[in-house]
Amino acid sequence: MQDTVVKAWTKFDKFQQGTNLRAWLFTILRNTFYSGRRKAQREVADVDGVFSANLASKPDHDGRLALKDFEAAFAKLPDEQREALVLVGASGFSYEEAADMCNCAVGTIKSRANRGRAKLAELLELDESESMELTDQSTMAVLAANARSAS
Repeated sequence: MQDTVVKAWTKFDKFQQGTNLRAWLFTILRNTFYSGRRKAQREVADVDGVFSANLASKPDHDGRLALKDFEAAFAKLPDEQREALVLVGASGFSYEEAADMCNCAVGTIKSRANRGRAKLAELLELDESESMELTDQSTMAVLAANARSAS
């Protein structure tokens, strides 16, 4: 009833003089009731907040900005460190396989990858406890596809 009064008050300029005010108010009441019923059919009872907690997502722009920062920092690395990180980190090769591809010792690849990771963390100003999250849908889809193909 209160919704009807509020809607009628805000839309009183739509009321045509000389028509039945009671019928107009009843139409508003009926339409408000039906709208509420349609809305209730689409809603899920979530008393504990379990469903709504699963629906929350981070905005996509955060991931795109983080990826741009990562790309800029990655470009500043020396070629050897970049190559080691691409082979070991992104492509999923073992240290031994990467060492064979680069014609160097396994320890050299481990050292290059470790120094590259440390330099990236420094350039991106990440602490040891922080992780870099890429939340845009395109990046997440690529990462998920890479994870499936690696396993």
